[in-house]
Amino acid sequence: MKILAVDLGLARTGLAICDENEILASPAGVISERSRERLAQAIAARVKEENVKCIVVGLPRNMDGSEGESAKNARAFAELLKTQVSVPVEMRDERGTTITAHSFLNDTDTRGKKRKAVVDSVAATIILQDYLNFRKNQKRG
Repeated sequence: MKILAVDLGLARTGLAICDENEILASPAGVISERSRERLAQAIAARVKEENVKCIVVGLPRNMDGSEGESAKNARAFAELLKTQVSVPVEMRDERGTTITAHSFLNDTDTRGKKRKAVVDSVAATIILQDYLNFRKNQKRG
């Protein structure tokens, strides 16, 4: 099934989507929107357009596993999103994804404006690939 990942940001929110077979997560762009209501509506439209069956929202926990203001905001956004879509909305620990995304972009020598434009989508892709790997391991066990 198609799954959409959301890496929530204050100004830019990264998206990633996987194939029907849940093998590969791919960047699906960035939405530049500060209004949470309009962001939720834009994501809901994308869910319909892409025939998405599940949404995964990144949960930015602190490195010690505790939840701060960013995690509370992500949970609140996930609840808002649930009112806009008819598919399950799940949370996924995203600790370290932005750091990993920057590392990938360093490896590909992506700099400047281009880097700023894609880092959130790359982070969403990492969240989604992690979620896909988790689902695959669940099916085996």
